[in-house]
Amino acid sequence: MAEKTVPTTQNNETQIVKREVTRHPEAFVTPLTDIYEEENGLHVVVDLPGVEKSGLKLSVENDILTIEGHVNAVNSDTSYLIREFEPSNYFRQFELSESVDSENIKAELKSGVLSIFLPRAEALKPRTIDVKIN
Repeated sequence: MAEKTVPTTQNNETQIVKREVTRHPEAFVTPLTDIYEEENGLHVVVDLPGVEKSGLKLSVENDILTIEGHVNAVNSDTSYLIREFEPSNYFRQFELSESVDSENIKAELKSGVLSIFLPRAEALKPRTIDVKIN
């Protein structure tokens, strides 16, 4: 599995939070992601703080896994002296290999953490072969 889009930074190259370049006029943040492999498939864990199920869009099209999360910003009349936190939307894409069974992908969102299971295609799963002795 390879990342399909390459995030670029705006303004400062040493900036920690990277903004994803998309066709949308709004800015997106590249969510932090962990990927690990087990015998039966891949697990993708994506950090999406502030995203609820209604703001999450997860899709697979042309072997591209797209993760898009929208945070509902709370509008308040508070007059901030300093405001360093601003809710951001998230966007990330990964190119899936033929070894992933895209029809049986499972996902769960819990406390802002998205867990995705990408099962290995049946034809590529390891199997044992019985040997007959004559």
